[in-house]
Amino acid sequence: MALPYDPEALLNRDPIRGLFDLALNLTPPWKVAGFLFDPDGRRLDIDLDFERGARFACPQCGAADCPVHDTEAKEWRHLNFFQHEAYLHARVPRTRCERCGVHLVAVPWARKGSLFTLLFEALTMAMMREMPVKATGKIVGEHDTKLWRVLHHYVDVARAKEDFSGVRKVGVDETSHRRGQDYVTLFADLERSKVLFATPGRDHSTVVRFKEDLEAHGGVVGQVGEFTMDMSEAFHKGVGEQFEKAAVTVDRYHVVQQLNQAMDEIRRAEQRSHPDLKGSRYSWLKRSGNLTDKQRAELDEHRRRCRTMGRAYELKLEFEEFWELAGGSDEADAFLANWCLRVWESTMPIEPMKVFADTLVRNWERVLHWFESRIGNGILEAINSLVQAAKRRARGYRSTHNYIAMIYMTAGKLTFELPT
Repeated sequence: MALPYDPEALLNRDPIRGLFDLALNLTPPWKVAGFLFDPDGRRLDIDLDFERGARFACPQCGAADCPVHDTEAKEWRHLNFFQHEAYLHARVPRTRCERCGVHLVAVPWARKGSLFTLLFEALTMAMMREMPVKATGKIVGEHDTKLWRVLHHYVDVARAKEDFSGVRKVGVDETSHRRGQDYVTLFADLERSKVLFATPGRDHSTVVRFKEDLEAHGGVVGQVGEFTMDMSEAFHKGVGEQFEKAAVTVDRYHVVQQLNQAMDEIRRAEQRSHPDLKGSRYSWLKRSGNLTDKQRAELDEHRRRCRTMGRAYELKLEFEEFWELAGGSDEADAFLANWCLRVWESTMPIEPMKVFADTLVRNWERVLHWFESRIGNGILEAINSLVQAAKRRARGYRSTHNYIAMIYMTAGKLTFELPT
């Protein structure tokens, strides 16, 4: 492709300025007007200017050949010149358009309102995908607040171009911003394994906001046929109100998780009279097929002496068979009814397990729907692991806004249009 300038002529005219012209990929009317190199201050300042009498397109309406009204002095941080920080300076023209009035033109090396060049932003974005924003700031010598603004800009631009028209199966889960508080709800496309939407809170209003975001990105509410989630009444209420045609599957992982929580409550209660149960928690919660010979022998001994835990464990082992049933939802319905009945009729003090059985009844159809849909939140659990790992590396985030931006950055599979 023919260049709008002659590289050899630039270098012959002034070798160093010509080199900077080429390195910065400047095109007329822009040129390098001068530079100042301070080796002691480890800094290079490059002055850019436009040709005298140059005219520019109106940044509002695009009208060509507008005269320069006046100029504004601007500075941008650029990629380092070897180990030295580099800065670009320019008097940026404001054009006078007969239709639009006076407006500041866009420069080709930086986006409007940014303190950095496009190439510097591309470098920091690449770094922030692999390391905490604060660590990136220390390496490049910029405050992390400025870098968060860059990250938010590119995440917002990339999300604005997202197309959700093909979304049919959605997983819903929550993740914590801080321990025990500030929850964020994630909505993921189960077919593309990506976060579609993240929003503060974990009540039914999160589903309302997801619906609005889905439609804003070309998604069709009536086309979403499946949701999978935990047994949260808030999420079920939201989906029932906003996605009336969608079926809901209670995620298998969360059912097992609630059963394990009931088991652990029973263990802690019986541990008061049987102190030797201390330290056995994970053996009780493991799937029976994953136990080591030593763990199995220890559990057998505990079951002989601790009658309550023994009975609770028998019921847990029976429930493991639920997910292996081959007869579909009808067989699962009969199995679950029989299992819950045995729990309720037990004379042993296994109240947490009875509460769990009550929860199953409230979610009966949604639990059984797993045998039809066979979908779960495994993808969201994997995404949550990625998000939590990023949070641990960063040692947390100052705001939920930043946390959500990093979720999109980490698990949104966004396409960032960055210069190379």
